Amino acid sequence: MAVVDVLNVTGDKVSQAELADDIFNVAVKGSVLHEVVKMQLANRRAGSASVTNRSDITGSTKKLYRQKGTGNARSGSIKSPLRRGGGVIFGPQPKSWAYKVPKKVRKLALKMALSSRFQGDNLMVVDTFGVDEIKTKTVVKALTDLKVDNALIVTDAEDIKFELSARNIKGVKVIRTEGLNVYDILKYNKLVLIESSIKGIEGRLSA
Repeated sequence: MAVVDVLNVTGDKVSQAELADDIFNVAVKGSVLHEVVKMQLANRRAGSASVTNRSDITGSTKKLYRQKGTGNARSGSIKSPLRRGGGVIFGPQPKSWAYKVPKKVRKLALKMALSSRFQGDNLMVVDTFGVDEIKTKTVVKALTDLKVDNALIVTDAEDIKFELSARNIKGVKVIRTEGLNVYDILKYNKLVLIESSIKGIEGRLSA
């Protein structure tokens, strides 16, 4: 078991917490993290790019004039991609870019992402932020005292007052344990865990 200091919002050590080695201290493989992050970003793509092809153009499909004898270059329908206002050939159409990586790989990648933050000394545990009212200034002061300016903060349960207080702080995101993911962990410089969230994370990844 790895042991980390638990801090209060002023940055003082108040206790210690244990972290499971098989979740927070595993060997990190960049290829596994890359595969899962790539999947997450692909699944977020809208896939809504769309062009007007020949079948979408309003107009007749009749040949404009006979093939030979007019002196003009041969021509087909007014919808031809060669003509102004015609359809687009092989342009993008709406599609889903989503795909899945095996569940075991996704779980392993999440453990690796957590481990990369722990091993890089970029994981911090805070007992509680203790936000009693929706006030951004309170959270900003706490993060300043903790010397954190870019972080993913993980909570164990719904805390609307805290989430709304931190919502407009640049470089800070609050997420619940059930929404914890590889991309967000790696995106932010620091991973800040509310002490109560550790059990939730270990419960989710130990099964």
